[in-house]
Amino acid sequence: MNLRIAIDTGGTFTDVVAINEETGAQHAVKTPSTPADPSVGLLTGLRKAAEAAGGGAGDVSHVLHGSTTATNAVLEHKFEGLGLLVTDGFRHIIEIARQSVPDGYGNSFFWVKPPRLVPLHLVREVGGRFDFEGKELAPLDEESVVAAVEELVADGVTRLAVCLLHAYANPSHERRIGEIVAENFPQLFVSLSSTVLPEYREYERAMTTLIDVMVKPYCKTYLNHAAAEIQREAGEIPFLIMQSNGGVVSNRAAGEKPVTMLLSGPAAGVLGAAFMSDLAGFNDILTLDVGGTSTDVSLVENLEPQLTSNSLVENYPVKTPMLDIATVASGGGSLAWVDDYGSLKVGPQSAGADPGPICYGRGGTGPTVTDAALVLGRLPEALVGGEIALDGDAARRAYGLLGAQFDMSAEEAAAGVMEIAAANQVHGIRQVSVMKGREPGLYALVAFGGAGGLFAAEVADFLNITTVLSPPNPGNLSAFGLHVSDIKRDYIRTLVRQQSTADSGEIEAAWVELEVQGKQEIAAEGVAEDAIQLSRSADMRYVGEGHEVPVPVPAGLTGDAAVEHIWAEFHKVHMRTFGFAYEGKQDVEVVNLRIQAVGRMHRPAVVTPAAQEGAPKPDHTRPVYWRGQGWRECDIFRRETLTPGHQLDGPLIAEEYGSTVVVPEGWRVGADAHGNLKLEKVT
Repeated sequence: MNLRIAIDTGGTFTDVVAINEETGAQHAVKTPSTPADPSVGLLTGLRKAAEAAGGGAGDVSHVLHGSTTATNAVLEHKFEGLGLLVTDGFRHIIEIARQSVPDGYGNSFFWVKPPRLVPLHLVREVGGRFDFEGKELAPLDEESVVAAVEELVADGVTRLAVCLLHAYANPSHERRIGEIVAENFPQLFVSLSSTVLPEYREYERAMTTLIDVMVKPYCKTYLNHAAAEIQREAGEIPFLIMQSNGGVVSNRAAGEKPVTMLLSGPAAGVLGAAFMSDLAGFNDILTLDVGGTSTDVSLVENLEPQLTSNSLVENYPVKTPMLDIATVASGGGSLAWVDDYGSLKVGPQSAGADPGPICYGRGGTGPTVTDAALVLGRLPEALVGGEIALDGDAARRAYGLLGAQFDMSAEEAAAGVMEIAAANQVHGIRQVSVMKGREPGLYALVAFGGAGGLFAAEVADFLNITTVLSPPNPGNLSAFGLHVSDIKRDYIRTLVRQQSTADSGEIEAAWVELEVQGKQEIAAEGVAEDAIQLSRSADMRYVGEGHEVPVPVPAGLTGDAAVEHIWAEFHKVHMRTFGFAYEGKQDVEVVNLRIQAVGRMHRPAVVTPAAQEGAPKPDHTRPVYWRGQGWRECDIFRRETLTPGHQLDGPLIAEEYGSTVVVPEGWRVGADAHGNLKLEKVT
């Protein structure tokens, strides 16, 4: 037996999908996450999935993993022990930051800067200087480096970021600092900006480098420990980690540059959603990934997830290529509470995996979204195939107390909480669609995650979306998405050149140099040369603009033709992005050159579910509460009985091992040949 196992560690559950590469059979399992040591949940899930597939750990050939370790370190503000080295005279990079204020300058009197990643007294200057073209103006003062790091270590610094002026143009001073620190202070974790982000704009480069070194101890330690445990269980097998850009790399590469892991789990879900929507015949989709702690949403056009290199993690800028995903604090574990003004709120606080919702019976005390769904009859008496029994009486008591504060019943309070949670998710979708000029009603909504099916139709109603897809095993789709990912790395070179004076040969040479590096590093991951694909792009702007737009280069276009293409294509991209262009009126400049190197990996076959004879019949019925309608006896179907050729009108609920799909009145549901459920608005 030859098993590929994908493991997605979430805030509440660790989701696992094992695929038998010989037969194509898929096996999806869940196990509670173990936040104190995520590797425990990872190993438990690996064993459980291998057993479900009829094998053992010795049958595992690959392990693919999406992790929230990096994101959690930032969200939990684990800033202690951070230090920063900068060029002499630039100690206040982080303090000055950017001029912009969230929500406009009318907010200037009320906005408070977020906590600094590194306080000013832990920033040190070192001698040495390059100009913007990489020419040395002053040699590196190595004595000042040693003295500065000695002071920082004495002040408790354990993680050191190095961000020197114009290091993107010439990294030699930073690399020498890395050597000095390794020789004299081997206990320090170090990140160099010229390695993390060789791109101009000192503030963003410094912040990204600080985030990288901040999460490095957690990610490196966790990944090394997990790799050792996997090796002990399954031997020397590939252990690949999902990155924010939608590709995987080896655990060693991920540990060396952990800032690329910030959206590790959510990125895999987007890939899985795009793969299944392609089979269902939909090219343009919005994704709704509702987990235990949060909801992640994204937009996919022509089956291509949207990418960005300008993201915020909380309020901290991170410039590294990643899928454009918006996250809102609205998940199954989100807590319902009343603020100081007497308003009902849902999230951002979460019950998490420990203790979890009240109905889990593990000591939770605050009512959650999961408790609300149970009170309304939208969940069964047990989750995960009966492994987690739910205490409906405890959930009802909690919502009785909450409802009493508003002079309403337990079920009315629970329905209000579900509606607020859905509205929070709608806000996230609008961030990636309406705020970027897209009309949500023109897209299909792909709902997944353990709680995605609970909210899909309600969220669609908010947005005038008429088609919803629920992929097979939606609670494990992010884990499945790992199976349809490729090995992927991104490379960048800042090279500011204006069209009127640019040398095409210089631009082509820079691209070629990045391509050579990409080929070498992807090949080192064990990818055959004929499976490596390279794509070019450039970040460009009109001279005088402050920010750039990405301009892709068609596959196979090189040399002068590639350079001429970006000059001409830029005006079209600018028009699509901003609604205007200055072609023939304003000079254009290229700012950054980019290469994405992709090592194509094997795609699993999706096994077609066996057809059932006759129309599907409900497994049982139970009372379900619907706002405005009250309690109604509702048909409950096993999802596997919904097969092609039959459509059913709501209200009904489809249940399976890892999730529940709610089909309200006014919606119709049917299944396709690939196991997707398709919900369509009929009224």
